[in-house]
Amino acid sequence: MNLLTSSRFVAGIIVLSLLHLTACQKTATDTTDPAALSSFDLMQQKILTPSCATAGCHASERDPSFAQHGLVLAEGVAYQNLVGIDPKNGDARTDGLKRVKAFASLESLLYYKLDITASHHSGREYGNPMPMGGELLSDGKIEFVRRWIEAGAPRQSAVADAALLDDETVTVADYVPLPVPSAGTGVQLRIAPFDIQPNFERELFTRKSVGNAQDVYVNRFAIKMRSGSHHFIAYNFRDKSLLPGLNDVRDLRNADNSMNFLTVLSMANHVFLAGSQAQQQDYTFPEGAALLIPAGTSLDLNVHYVNKTNAVMKGEAQINLYTVDKSTVQRVVQTLDLGNSNLAIPANNRVTLSKSFVFDKPRKVLALTSHMHKLGEKFVIRLNGGTRHGEVVYTSTDWEHPDIITFKTPLDVKAGEGLTSEITYNNTTSKAVRFGLTSEDEMGIIFGYYYEE
Repeated sequence: MNLLTSSRFVAGIIVLSLLHLTACQKTATDTTDPAALSSFDLMQQKILTPSCATAGCHASERDPSFAQHGLVLAEGVAYQNLVGIDPKNGDARTDGLKRVKAFASLESLLYYKLDITASHHSGREYGNPMPMGGELLSDGKIEFVRRWIEAGAPRQSAVADAALLDDETVTVADYVPLPVPSAGTGVQLRIAPFDIQPNFERELFTRKSVGNAQDVYVNRFAIKMRSGSHHFIAYNFRDKSLLPGLNDVRDLRNADNSMNFLTVLSMANHVFLAGSQAQQQDYTFPEGAALLIPAGTSLDLNVHYVNKTNAVMKGEAQINLYTVDKSTVQRVVQTLDLGNSNLAIPANNRVTLSKSFVFDKPRKVLALTSHMHKLGEKFVIRLNGGTRHGEVVYTSTDWEHPDIITFKTPLDVKAGEGLTSEITYNNTTSKAVRFGLTSEDEMGIIFGYYYEE
């Protein structure tokens, strides 16, 4: 090898070494250019993965909440689980929404869930805003999602301005409680503002007096709660001789996250009266129908908050019971309370237990919800008898937060017909489980509203 050739060889080695070093440095320090990613990939990276596909929420089918929402938003499956898919929320599905409907953000449940204002859906409520208990998304990120949907929700194209993702402005409206009904038109019961500690789930109960010295008739109720609550429920009591202290605050969980046994026991005495899984709810019974609230009634108010932030969060809720004169009431609304106490669930077994309830008078069923304990996987209610025998009219797969279904057209159940509860329990313990009052026992109760013809 002559000197010229040798010099060229050495120079080539140096150039190759420099190129290799530069490439290594680029790999180590550079990030992906947002302009090279599709809008959906950016949404996955900046919104879905950090805010939605988190443990316990929408990360996998193993999340405790999966039974309720049925939605996984992890990378690789989020798109196919969103676009063009019917939502699990019954009201949203009835109104024709999709999880994401291409070119139609106002008909997309995802956009509704991320934008905490209800104005863009004319006040309709489809459950709680997201991410539940976490930091709210910035205005820019919400607008990015809206523009992606309006551009057809494509999988590959870049159709939304990536700069929106850098806008950290968060619009938070002050909480405005429900106004108190004017004198003679109703009463308000409230859970006063309380703290939810960082990274904690707080569910509490407090018994409040309605303050009615005489029977009153309620034809409408309205509920409102601060953001971050999973549900609000007002319960009546089955046995009036077993009442918790008036105005006492009873937590379901202790500070160390263990269950408060006395509070669990008190839940066995509950009969559903009214509730909402949305931040706001306004429900009116059919004309001429009203719920009877006997004189001296007190109700157990229950609210459940999740705080996934590092700061103390505030909880609060109100329920307004609007009254009408007895002379206007043609049909008295009553509460369904249909329980199956004949429960025998073998150890390490999954079983489905059914019980049919037959009505001796015609009934119009206005609403349905369910109650089971932690072994309950699925609660189905079917019509029993008649031309619609066996038809499923209610399904819930979340024992802690069962669906509350109201029917636009009441279910017409004739005398001699009724309802059937069909409950699947998965006993993962090493002992048989039967009906009982504690969280280690099981229950299976149909709650709801009806009036007789």
